[in-house]
Amino acid sequence: MNDQNKNLILATALSFAVILCWFLIFPPEEPPIEPTLPDVPISSDPAAPDLGVASLPPVIGSNADDPGLELDAQAEAVSVATRIPVETPSVTGSVSIVGGRLDDLSLLNYKETLDEDSENVRLFSPAGQSASYYSLFGWAPGPSLNNAEVPGPGTPWSIEIGSTLSPENPVTLVWDNGSGLTFRRTIAVDENYMFYVTQSVNNNGNESVRMAPYGLIARHGEPDVQGFFILHEGVVRMSDGELQEIDYSDVPDLTYDARERGNIEVLDVQQGGWVGFTDKYWMATLIPTPGQSFKSVAKYTEASDIYQTEARMPTVEVHPGGSVSVETMLFAGAKEWDAIRGYEQSFGIDRFIDSIDWGWFFFLTKPIFMLLRWINNLIGNMGWAIIGLTLVIKAFLFPLAYKSYVSLAKMKELQPELAKLKEKVGDDKKRMQQEMMAYYKTHKINPASGCLPILPQIPIFFSLYKVIFVTIEMRHAPFIWWLKDLSAPDPTSILNLFGALPWSAPDPASLLSLISLGVLPILLGVTMWLQQKLNPAPTDPTQAAIFAWLPWIFMFMLGRFASGLIIYWIANNTITFVQQYAIMRTQGVRPDVLGNIRAGIQKRTAAQNTESKSAEPEEPDKSKEPKAQNKTAEPKPPDNAKKQEAKPKSQKKQKPRSQRSQSRPPPVRKKPKQKK
Repeated sequence: MNDQNKNLILATALSFAVILCWFLIFPPEEPPIEPTLPDVPISSDPAAPDLGVASLPPVIGSNADDPGLELDAQAEAVSVATRIPVETPSVTGSVSIVGGRLDDLSLLNYKETLDEDSENVRLFSPAGQSASYYSLFGWAPGPSLNNAEVPGPGTPWSIEIGSTLSPENPVTLVWDNGSGLTFRRTIAVDENYMFYVTQSVNNNGNESVRMAPYGLIARHGEPDVQGFFILHEGVVRMSDGELQEIDYSDVPDLTYDARERGNIEVLDVQQGGWVGFTDKYWMATLIPTPGQSFKSVAKYTEASDIYQTEARMPTVEVHPGGSVSVETMLFAGAKEWDAIRGYEQSFGIDRFIDSIDWGWFFFLTKPIFMLLRWINNLIGNMGWAIIGLTLVIKAFLFPLAYKSYVSLAKMKELQPELAKLKEKVGDDKKRMQQEMMAYYKTHKINPASGCLPILPQIPIFFSLYKVIFVTIEMRHAPFIWWLKDLSAPDPTSILNLFGALPWSAPDPASLLSLISLGVLPILLGVTMWLQQKLNPAPTDPTQAAIFAWLPWIFMFMLGRFASGLIIYWIANNTITFVQQYAIMRTQGVRPDVLGNIRAGIQKRTAAQNTESKSAEPEEPDKSKEPKAQNKTAEPKPPDNAKKQEAKPKSQKKQKPRSQRSQSRPPPVRKKPKQKK
């Protein structure tokens, strides 16, 4: 039954290997680099009837006979417009007074690479530049207004209060439409990544007007995404407690709406939510006031290749002499646990922490990350925190491990009896199975208990892999010496003797990278191999060969995985080795690790000798003939020799008849005597 346990382990490992090999051999296609695209309309017919949420105005003039000319003019206006600097401890950038759009934002705490002269990560870029990405706010006109009478993407705002946007100094923009309506926009920012946009309108006219505030995030062209199956990148939104994720590649497949001039999906949100775009580490999200109803929009305009998310608030009516204001929050920055969790708790944002992609095993990934984060805050090093997390997990699973290793120790004691039983029953597998089960029942051994510690480790492994892959806390997190980024593979390579030779490691995109093993993958293979040597090799030659190769297959297969994950696996193998060795010693079984290693080497040596003999080329027939003759001339077997020894000595000295006849001279015939 020990072999059955190994079969189960083997099946699990091979299934995991097949999945990983598939994604290594057939990686997802990289998206093409999108060219710089002009601004385009975001919405529909401005004369559409009021349906509670008015139609949005075009981003840049949709009423022109040749929209392209006006688009170019507006893009140029944005590029040369006066800008208000943004300076906080976490972000830097500027706000354009054309449209009052936030379209220039970089993250001060994050670099593109580990190089000292690397630039900061840039989140937002103005229209007309490569990978344009920005947020803007405005009012959609009601039936009695037109696009020119409400602020939109091309409105020339004036600065009323403030010159630099900072946590201590908000700025206020103002615009008078010349028809009795005065619009103001106040923008504030905190020390992290949240912007607070308050839109207000004063009606100084004689008639009531209706309009609807909105906020949108526009992204020109599909961005360069990771394209890995465990990671979501694209639209992310919460609508009345329901989380929805739409990949960038799936947004163009939404239903086309001629009124909206694009592919669109609109959700009515009653109790609160949020909507935006998420990347692996960065996010831009619109958050209406919690409890506020709005329409959550995901949209794609094929003509201009623009992806959009929108928060359309309900229509408001502004009476003469009255005013209305609406506040919307904009999160634009890194998906840090502390920041996002703080906003969720402070403002009551529904499940804002789920903007981080926790995956299907969220019930494991969240607790694992929280524990890892706590240990990291305690130790101050994410690599040692991973090792500490491994100790905690192994301690949690120790009761299962103890039961499993005790069962293995008892089964090892029965090996001599099982070997005798196998000789007794021969090739009768059915009887062998029955006898083995009787042995296990008599000695109170559960063979399936060997699988108990393995089953929970499978989801834990995937959950930890998810945590290391998606959380920004792992990005550029150092460990020791050469390990400067635990979210990246081990940078060392055996091909240059880990930096001793004067050439660099192969490029990760080259085929040589498949065999360019670093220090951590090699340690992984060695620890798996040593763990196997706690038990003798399986008696079945096929199983023995598979298990012998398994550590080295995993070594190459996981060589390009994040180094943080490899550290966990090495620590897990080491702790498992110590646990199993100690528990088996307490049961009176002393694992012969060195003996098992020597036995394995001897088996391989014998197998190689057998193969080398069988692989020797056959000699020509002429060379074989003398050997065959010599063999026939050799003395007879020992039994025959004994019979010869039993004969009299006189007979022994006599030569064979054939030899005697050859040694005698020819007989001389005598003539018969004649009678006298």
